[in-house]
Amino acid sequence: MRNFVILLFAALAISCSGAADKPANVEAEPAPATAVIYGDTIVLTQPNLAAGKTINEALAERASSREYSAEPLSLEELSGLVWAAAGVNRPNGHLTAPSALALYPVTVYAFTAEGVFRYNSKLHVLVREAEGDYRELSAAQDFAYTAPLNLVYVADLSKFDGKGIDRTKAEFLAGQDAAGYAENVNLYAAGNGLKAITRGSLKSTEVLNLLSLDPKQYTVVLAQTVGK
Repeated sequence: MRNFVILLFAALAISCSGAADKPANVEAEPAPATAVIYGDTIVLTQPNLAAGKTINEALAERASSREYSAEPLSLEELSGLVWAAAGVNRPNGHLTAPSALALYPVTVYAFTAEGVFRYNSKLHVLVREAEGDYRELSAAQDFAYTAPLNLVYVADLSKFDGKGIDRTKAEFLAGQDAAGYAENVNLYAAGNGLKAITRGSLKSTEVLNLLSLDPKQYTVVLAQTVGK
């Protein structure tokens, strides 16, 4: 398993030494030449705040796309996308997107041709949850099976325990959070020469089963496709 080659990173070299314990920050740093992998952990590059178009240019170019090539994303592109969705951007540990009551119940999962990865925003790493191509579970449209990246937003409803919020309201609030994550990704994509679309169609039950998540506690709230 540890020798599998991550095609998503466009034939970047693999290094297997050190420890992934550096929290994400928002300082622009040069992108490393290698994708550093510790077992099933992908260490992402730090966000380059000097890259991309202005926010007004990104807003002007944001559009939903339904045609994608199989061309893989670079490590820098993948890193920027998940950081835009739910990266830590302040010393207090809060994220790039807002969250009702600052509970942050939503976790980002990246579905690729090589496997399913969970984004750990505190460490700014992707942790593999399943090996293999499960993109068909993350969508109901053929274009998503070709695109190199599908993001699935899963909410942990236990985050609302003790807040006097019932499940229906909790799902609504989690959906709002996920919408913020997804729009951040849409703007990052538009500002960095990528295409994206936010989707509500996917195989939710199968996704939860794959990730071994109890549907009494977790729910899938949104999905998204990104590529070129």
